[in-house]
Amino acid sequence: MINIYSSSEIQILKEGGKILAKVFDELIRGTKPGTNEMDINKKAIALIRSYGAVPSFLGYRGYPAAICISINHELVHGIPKDRITKNGDIVSLDLGLKFKKLCLDKAFTFCLGRVNKKNLDFLSIINRSLENGIKQAEIGKRIGHISSAIQKTIENKGYSVVVDLFGHGVGWNVHEDPKIPNFGSEHDGPFLKEGMVLAIEPMALMGHRNIKVAKDGYTIESADGSLAAHFEETVAITKNGPIILTR
Repeated sequence: MINIYSSSEIQILKEGGKILAKVFDELIRGTKPGTNEMDINKKAIALIRSYGAVPSFLGYRGYPAAICISINHELVHGIPKDRITKNGDIVSLDLGLKFKKLCLDKAFTFCLGRVNKKNLDFLSIINRSLENGIKQAEIGKRIGHISSAIQKTIENKGYSVVVDLFGHGVGWNVHEDPKIPNFGSEHDGPFLKEGMVLAIEPMALMGHRNIKVAKDGYTIESADGSLAAHFEETVAITKNGPIILTR
């Protein structure tokens, strides 16, 4: 079942989204070459709680941290570990919080220190695919309009869309219906309606699209060791067009 959120609930989500955006800004500014991942997780928990919110990932389906930290060939769900970030790393942070009982979700991938143009171009295209997908999030269109826009943006530049993982609805729960593939036809999926809240999240690889699960049982990474990128925003469908709640 796809939940429809009232204007008052979306207002709460806007407030929570601003908090999540502030937390992200601080975490990104504080993540530099030489940063320990465990410190990023501790900081995320402290920041979220300082704003009166709750880390929604912590303990979710047994997940042991508040944030997912994925490095280089790691795509999503990386568990923070006693590992030090290095100059030139590509870092993906994926973080969720619950504010006044409603959940929000956001992810961002960025380069540390020395910037390789090839890597920067890759991240730029995947981020653009998110923007293009969000533009399609209008009443009367289908989920497939979002999916198709994301896929075309990524594949037109020669990168690979991950077809085994999806975006999702979000609100009362961390994950809700509908699933939002990052591939497919504009004719696919349910119609978009006012009050739907979606976590739109393109996931892509510089190499082949195949993925695998790491030994920790959580981290998903590229099967061929190629670089990975993940961007995500929580978006409300409104009569005035899509509203990005987490920016």
